[in-house]
Amino acid sequence: MNTRLVSLRKEAGLTQEQLASKIGVSQSMIAYCEAGTRDPGKVTKIKLANFFNVTVDYLFYELYYDLES
Repeated sequence: MNTRLVSLRKEAGLTQEQLASKIGVSQSMIAYCEAGTRDPGKVTKIKLANFFNVTVDYLFYELYYDLES
């Protein structure tokens, strides 16, 4: 589960559908990303990171990011 993505979305007060609409992907893609069941691909990762003003590493590579910090 991508707890960082879930937390950022909830902190922004957005539903999965609202976030999906804002970055131009489907609600199911957001659900897959949050559940960790599908790799969203580079473009979607960048869109999400940019939307939340964080790095792709922070958002999708939690273990790696924590080791580097």
